[in-house]
Amino acid sequence: MAGMLYLCATPIGNLGDMTPRAVETLRAVDLIAAEDTRNSIKLLNHFAIKTSMTSYHEYNKVEKADYLVAQMQQGRNVALITDAGTPGISDPGEVLVAKCHEAGIVTTSLPGAAACITALTLSGLSTRRFCFEAFLPADKKEKAVILEELKEESRTIILYEAPHHLVRTLEELLEALGNRRLTLCKELTKRFETVLPTTIEDALVLYEQEEPRGEYVLVIEGKSLVQKREEARQLWLNMSIEEHLSHYKKTGMDEKSAMKQVAKDRGVPKREIYQHLLSK
Repeated sequence: MAGMLYLCATPIGNLGDMTPRAVETLRAVDLIAAEDTRNSIKLLNHFAIKTSMTSYHEYNKVEKADYLVAQMQQGRNVALITDAGTPGISDPGEVLVAKCHEAGIVTTSLPGAAACITALTLSGLSTRRFCFEAFLPADKKEKAVILEELKEESRTIILYEAPHHLVRTLEELLEALGNRRLTLCKELTKRFETVLPTTIEDALVLYEQEEPRGEYVLVIEGKSLVQKREEARQLWLNMSIEEHLSHYKKTGMDEKSAMKQVAKDRGVPKREIYQHLLSK
Protein backbone atom coordinates (compact mmCIF):
# COMPACT_ATOMS: atom_id res chain seq x y z
CA MET A 1 0.00 0.00 0.00
CA ALA A 2 1.10 3.55 -0.69
CA GLY A 3 2.23 5.77 2.16
CA MET A 4 0.71 9.11 3.17
CA LEU A 5 1.76 12.74 3.26
CA TYR A 6 1.34 14.55 6.58
CA LEU A 7 1.44 18.36 6.59
CA CYS A 8 2.68 19.18 10.09
CA ALA A 9 2.40 22.75 11.36
CA THR A 10 5.33 23.89 13.52
CA PRO A 11 5.52 26.81 15.98
CA ILE A 12 6.03 30.33 14.65
CA GLY A 13 8.01 31.27 17.74
CA ASN A 14 6.79 29.61 20.90
CA LEU A 15 7.73 25.93 21.10
CA GLY A 16 4.79 25.39 23.45
CA ASP A 17 2.53 25.68 20.41
CA MET A 18 3.77 22.38 18.97
CA THR A 19 0.87 19.94 19.21
CA PRO A 20 1.30 16.44 20.74
CA ARG A 21 -0.19 15.00 17.54
CA ALA A 22 2.46 16.69 15.41
CA VAL A 23 5.24 15.39 17.65
CA GLU A 24 3.85 11.85 17.52
CA THR A 25 3.48 12.01 13.75
CA LEU A 26 7.03 13.30 13.18
CA ARG A 27 8.34 10.45 15.29
CA ALA A 28 6.25 7.84 13.49
CA VAL A 29 6.79 8.73 9.80
CA ASP A 30 9.61 7.29 7.71
CA LEU A 31 10.91 10.61 6.43
CA ILE A 32 10.56 14.33 7.20
CA ALA A 33 10.84 16.83 4.34
CA ALA A 34 11.98 20.17 5.81
CA GLU A 35 12.34 23.61 4.27
CA ASP A 36 15.70 24.11 6.02
CA THR A 37 17.15 21.05 7.73
CA ARG A 38 19.63 23.20 9.68
CA ASN A 39 16.75 25.11 11.22
CA SER A 40 14.45 22.13 11.72
CA ILE A 41 17.08 19.97 13.48
CA LYS A 42 16.77 22.32 16.49
CA LEU A 43 13.02 21.63 16.65
CA LEU A 44 13.48 17.88 16.27
CA ASN A 45 16.19 17.78 18.92
CA HIS A 46 13.98 19.72 21.34
CA PHE A 47 11.26 17.09 21.04
CA ALA A 48 13.67 14.13 20.81
CA ILE A 49 12.52 13.26 17.29
CA LYS A 50 15.05 10.98 15.55
CA THR A 51 13.35 10.60 12.15
CA SER A 52 15.53 11.12 9.07
CA MET A 53 15.21 14.45 7.26
CA THR A 54 15.62 15.58 3.69
CA SER A 55 15.48 19.11 2.30
CA TYR A 56 12.46 20.38 0.39
CA HIS A 57 12.52 24.06 -0.52
CA GLU A 58 11.79 26.64 -3.21
CA TYR A 59 14.79 25.70 -5.35
CA ASN A 60 14.24 21.94 -5.49
CA LYS A 61 10.47 21.78 -5.06
CA VAL A 62 9.67 20.13 -8.41
CA GLU A 63 12.27 17.37 -8.65
CA LYS A 64 12.21 16.74 -4.88
CA ALA A 65 8.42 16.48 -4.92
CA ASP A 66 8.73 13.76 -7.56
CA TYR A 67 11.23 11.93 -5.33
CA LEU A 68 8.96 12.20 -2.28
CA VAL A 69 5.92 10.99 -4.23
CA ALA A 70 7.96 7.99 -5.40
CA GLN A 71 8.88 7.26 -1.78
CA MET A 72 5.22 7.32 -0.76
CA GLN A 73 4.25 5.11 -3.70
CA GLN A 74 6.71 2.57 -2.28
CA GLY A 75 4.83 2.63 1.03
CA ARG A 76 6.82 5.18 3.04
CA ASN A 77 5.03 7.85 5.09
CA VAL A 78 6.35 11.39 4.70
CA ALA A 79 5.83 14.48 6.88
CA LEU A 80 6.31 17.96 5.47
CA ILE A 81 7.37 20.82 7.73
CA THR A 82 8.26 24.42 7.04
CA ASP A 83 10.62 26.68 9.00
CA ALA A 84 7.65 28.01 10.95
CA GLY A 85 3.90 27.69 10.61
CA THR A 86 1.71 25.61 8.35
CA PRO A 87 3.21 23.96 5.22
CA GLY A 88 1.67 25.17 1.99
CA ILE A 89 1.06 28.71 3.27
CA SER A 90 3.45 30.98 1.35
CA ASP A 91 5.92 28.12 0.78
CA PRO A 92 6.53 25.36 -1.80
CA GLY A 93 4.37 22.81 0.02
CA GLU A 94 1.54 23.44 -2.44
CA VAL A 95 3.59 21.81 -5.23
CA LEU A 96 4.05 18.59 -3.27
CA VAL A 97 0.38 18.46 -2.29
CA ALA A 98 -0.69 18.92 -5.93
CA LYS A 99 1.62 16.11 -7.06
CA CYS A 100 0.30 13.84 -4.31
CA HIS A 101 -3.26 14.45 -5.51
CA GLU A 102 -2.21 13.65 -9.10
CA ALA A 103 -0.58 10.41 -7.92
CA GLY A 104 -3.49 9.40 -5.69
CA ILE A 105 -1.44 9.75 -2.51
CA VAL A 106 -3.59 10.36 0.58
CA THR A 107 -2.71 13.70 2.20
CA THR A 108 -3.74 15.06 5.58
CA SER A 109 -3.00 18.28 7.43
CA LEU A 110 -2.29 18.54 11.15
CA PRO A 111 -3.60 21.97 12.22
CA GLY A 112 -1.35 24.38 14.05
CA ALA A 113 0.19 27.83 13.97
CA ALA A 114 -0.12 30.19 10.97
CA ALA A 115 1.24 33.73 11.27
CA CYS A 116 -1.41 35.17 8.93
CA ILE A 117 -4.33 33.90 11.03
CA THR A 118 -2.65 34.78 14.32
CA ALA A 119 -2.10 38.36 13.13
CA LEU A 120 -5.62 38.67 11.73
CA THR A 121 -7.21 37.69 15.02
CA LEU A 122 -5.04 40.22 16.86
CA SER A 123 -5.59 43.05 14.39
CA GLY A 124 -8.87 44.50 15.63
CA LEU A 125 -9.97 44.71 11.97
CA SER A 126 -12.77 42.75 10.34
CA THR A 127 -12.16 38.99 10.37
CA ARG A 128 -15.35 37.93 8.57
CA ARG A 129 -13.84 38.37 5.10
CA PHE A 130 -10.15 38.57 4.34
CA CYS A 131 -7.59 37.91 1.60
CA PHE A 132 -4.02 36.72 2.03
CA GLU A 133 -1.37 38.01 -0.38
CA ALA A 134 1.76 36.77 1.47
CA PHE A 135 4.82 38.69 0.16
CA LEU A 136 4.18 41.15 -2.67
CA PRO A 137 5.98 40.11 -5.90
CA ALA A 138 9.54 41.33 -6.41
CA ASP A 139 8.85 42.02 -10.08
CA LYS A 140 7.72 45.66 -10.44
CA LYS A 141 5.13 45.05 -13.14
CA GLU A 142 3.60 42.10 -11.32
CA LYS A 143 3.55 44.06 -8.07
CA ALA A 144 1.82 46.99 -9.78
CA VAL A 145 -0.93 44.63 -11.00
CA ILE A 146 -1.47 43.22 -7.49
CA LEU A 147 -1.55 46.69 -5.90
CA GLU A 148 -4.09 47.83 -8.50
CA GLU A 149 -6.30 44.86 -7.57
CA LEU A 150 -5.91 45.55 -3.85
CA LYS A 151 -6.98 49.16 -4.37
CA GLU A 152 -10.60 48.00 -4.75
CA GLU A 153 -10.38 45.09 -2.28
CA SER A 154 -13.12 45.36 0.36
CA ARG A 155 -11.88 42.42 2.44
CA THR A 156 -9.23 42.77 5.13
CA ILE A 157 -5.81 42.32 3.49
CA ILE A 158 -2.95 40.31 5.03
CA LEU A 159 0.64 40.72 3.80
CA TYR A 160 4.04 39.46 4.93
CA GLU A 161 7.12 41.66 4.75
CA ALA A 162 10.81 41.49 5.63
CA PRO A 163 12.28 44.36 7.70
CA HIS A 164 14.57 45.67 4.94
CA HIS A 165 11.63 46.06 2.55
CA LEU A 166 9.07 47.39 5.02
CA VAL A 167 9.45 51.14 4.38
CA ARG A 168 9.32 50.73 0.61
CA THR A 169 6.23 48.53 0.88
CA LEU A 170 4.49 51.03 3.16
CA GLU A 171 5.25 53.79 0.63
CA GLU A 172 3.77 51.71 -2.19
CA LEU A 173 0.70 50.81 -0.13
CA LEU A 174 0.09 54.45 0.78
CA GLU A 175 0.30 55.49 -2.86
CA ALA A 176 -1.94 52.66 -4.09
CA LEU A 177 -4.52 52.33 -1.30
CA GLY A 178 -4.46 55.70 0.42
CA ASN A 179 -4.18 56.06 4.16
CA ARG A 180 -6.02 53.07 5.63
CA ARG A 181 -6.09 51.52 9.08
CA LEU A 182 -3.28 49.04 9.54
CA THR A 183 -2.18 46.68 12.30
CA LEU A 184 1.51 45.76 12.27
CA CYS A 185 2.45 42.48 13.96
CA LYS A 186 5.91 41.06 14.61
CA GLU A 187 7.57 38.49 16.87
CA LEU A 188 4.23 36.70 17.13
CA THR A 189 3.97 34.21 20.03
CA LYS A 190 7.46 35.23 21.20
CA ARG A 191 8.54 37.12 24.31
CA PHE A 192 8.61 40.51 22.58
CA GLU A 193 5.43 40.06 20.54
CA THR A 194 4.34 43.42 19.15
CA VAL A 195 0.88 44.33 17.85
CA LEU A 196 0.59 47.96 16.70
CA PRO A 197 -2.79 49.28 15.52
CA THR A 198 -1.97 52.35 13.41
CA THR A 199 -2.42 53.69 9.87
CA ILE A 200 -0.25 53.21 6.80
CA GLU A 201 0.85 56.84 6.97
CA ASP A 202 1.72 56.79 10.67
CA ALA A 203 3.57 53.48 10.29
CA LEU A 204 5.63 55.01 7.49
CA VAL A 205 6.55 58.00 9.66
CA LEU A 206 7.52 55.65 12.50
CA TYR A 207 9.79 53.43 10.43
CA GLU A 208 11.43 56.30 8.59
CA GLN A 209 12.75 57.26 12.03
CA GLU A 210 13.17 53.79 13.54
CA GLU A 211 14.87 50.81 11.91
CA PRO A 212 12.42 47.93 11.32
CA ARG A 213 13.45 44.68 13.03
CA GLY A 214 11.91 41.23 12.74
CA GLU A 215 9.51 39.69 10.24
CA TYR A 216 6.25 41.63 9.85
CA VAL A 217 2.64 40.72 9.18
CA LEU A 218 0.62 43.67 7.89
CA VAL A 219 -3.15 43.52 8.36
CA ILE A 220 -4.79 46.28 6.31
CA GLU A 221 -8.35 47.54 6.33
CA GLY A 222 -10.24 46.82 3.12
CA LYS A 223 -11.97 49.53 1.16
CA SER A 224 -15.34 50.14 2.77
CA LEU A 225 -18.42 49.09 0.83
CA VAL A 226 -19.94 52.51 1.60
CA GLN A 227 -16.97 54.20 -0.09
CA LYS A 228 -17.16 51.84 -3.06
CA ARG A 229 -20.88 52.54 -3.49
CA GLU A 230 -20.32 56.29 -3.28
CA GLU A 231 -17.53 56.15 -5.85
CA ALA A 232 -19.78 54.14 -8.17
CA ARG A 233 -22.59 56.64 -7.63
CA GLN A 234 -20.31 59.55 -8.52
CA LEU A 235 -19.29 57.72 -11.67
CA TRP A 236 -22.94 57.36 -12.71
CA LEU A 237 -23.69 60.99 -11.85
CA ASN A 238 -21.05 62.07 -14.35
CA MET A 239 -23.30 60.53 -17.04
CA SER A 240 -26.52 62.02 -18.26
CA ILE A 241 -29.65 60.08 -17.32
CA GLU A 242 -30.14 59.23 -21.00
CA GLU A 243 -26.60 57.81 -21.28
CA HIS A 244 -27.08 55.90 -18.05
CA LEU A 245 -30.37 54.39 -19.28
CA SER A 246 -28.84 53.53 -22.67
CA HIS A 247 -26.00 51.68 -20.90
CA TYR A 248 -28.42 49.22 -19.33
CA LYS A 249 -30.66 48.88 -22.38
CA LYS A 250 -27.59 47.84 -24.40
CA THR A 251 -27.14 44.93 -21.99
CA GLY A 252 -30.62 43.66 -22.90
CA MET A 253 -32.65 45.19 -20.06
CA ASP A 254 -36.16 46.36 -20.86
CA GLU A 255 -36.86 50.05 -20.28
CA LYS A 256 -38.74 49.57 -17.00
CA SER A 257 -35.95 47.47 -15.46
CA ALA A 258 -33.31 49.86 -16.78
CA MET A 259 -35.09 52.88 -15.22
CA LYS A 260 -35.29 51.04 -11.89
CA GLN A 261 -31.55 50.28 -11.96
CA VAL A 262 -30.67 53.85 -12.98
CA ALA A 263 -32.66 55.20 -10.04
CA LYS A 264 -30.90 52.76 -7.69
CA ASP A 265 -27.45 53.71 -9.01
CA ARG A 266 -28.14 57.42 -8.58
CA GLY A 267 -29.85 57.10 -5.21
CA VAL A 268 -33.12 58.72 -6.28
CA PRO A 269 -36.77 57.54 -6.55
CA LYS A 270 -37.71 55.86 -9.83
CA ARG A 271 -40.41 58.47 -10.46
CA GLU A 272 -37.71 61.15 -10.62
CA ILE A 273 -36.05 59.34 -13.53
CA TYR A 274 -39.45 58.83 -15.19
CA GLN A 275 -40.39 62.51 -14.85
CA HIS A 276 -37.00 63.60 -16.22
CA LEU A 277 -37.46 61.45 -19.32
CA LEU A 278 -41.07 62.71 -19.81
CA SER A 279 -39.86 66.30 -19.78
CA LYS A 280 -37.53 65.67 -22.71
